[in-house]
Amino acid sequence: MTAEAPTASTTSAPINYFYQDGWPKDEYRFFQVAWVVPDLIAAARRWASVYGVGPFLVLPKRWYQTSYQGTKRDLEMQIAVSQSGPVQIELIQQTSETESVYRYIYPQGSGGLHHFCTMTRHFDRTKAHYESLGYPSITEFHGKLRVEYFDTYKDFGHITELVEYQPEMMAAHQRNAAICAAWDGTDPVRILTRDGYRVPE
Repeated sequence: MTAEAPTASTTSAPINYFYQDGWPKDEYRFFQVAWVVPDLIAAARRWASVYGVGPFLVLPKRWYQTSYQGTKRDLEMQIAVSQSGPVQIELIQQTSETESVYRYIYPQGSGGLHHFCTMTRHFDRTKAHYESLGYPSITEFHGKLRVEYFDTYKDFGHITELVEYQPEMMAAHQRNAAICAAWDGTDPVRILTRDGYRVPE
């Protein structure tokens, strides 16, 4: 297939002409794509240098209470997030030996594309939608925010994460997105601290 020559209307269009604007709306629209990585800082640096995505905001390492395939499993991990247009890029490094939804696809020391994430105001209804289509829940995170992972791997090559909409969480995502939108290329990897951030050595 041969592409048509650009016309005056396309060449004068702003650079975001082909991209969505604003935050995804309604059910089943992805707002995040996530990768499991063996080295969080190295992966964030590579994303910034290759794709110009940044800055990556690195959250403190912490333990999470989860249920994995019906068994309670506490796992330790660290994540970093950045924003690329309407899509959040998430990098995840699991630092504990625990069996988990992240090790379900990638053994320790390896990584790759892991999940797409959707946000819903109707968690139980959306959960039932996935399960009715034969995609069982394989992990639930226990905490203030409802988070669950569904096994869509066999059909799509990735897991699907479902997150319950909460105004506080949305506000945090939008603050992070604003930081990325204003990024001037400095400090592409930022380890968040109580009084701001520091850069890795």
